[in-house]
Amino acid sequence: MQDSLNSKFLDAAIEEAEKGLAEGGIPIGSVLVIDGKIVGRGHNKRIQSGSPVLHAEMDCFENAGRLGANDYQRAVLYSTLSPCDMCSGAILLYKIPTVVIGENRTFQGPEDHLRARGVEIQLIDNAVCISLMESFIKNNPSLWNEDIGE
Repeated sequence: MQDSLNSKFLDAAIEEAEKGLAEGGIPIGSVLVIDGKIVGRGHNKRIQSGSPVLHAEMDCFENAGRLGANDYQRAVLYSTLSPCDMCSGAILLYKIPTVVIGENRTFQGPEDHLRARGVEIQLIDNAVCISLMESFIKNNPSLWNEDIGE
């Protein structure tokens, strides 16, 4: 059952990533799930919005709206790519207990730090997530380096 739920919600995050790519952005998507329901969806909009902070997870949190601490503490965050330092900080701030990551081959954020702070990390190693990022990075290295602060 858990694998089918992970697949359903990761598929929703992949849909967000593909939406971002279609808009001319970086193909990273995220969904926030509480009690088995998606309460927020987002994708990286740094390029589209000219924003320094609209990574997929941040857009997802914004679209989820204002939630209580109890809500976040029951949540699972799905992201097509390993969250960066900024997004990991939001995960820790809101005490989100579980993060499901589509892939971390093309970029690995501070997963060990999240684990050390009690966050459960589930790595799926999804072929679609890997392919989206490998293709984007190959074709847009300067945009990718900008996104990760290099």
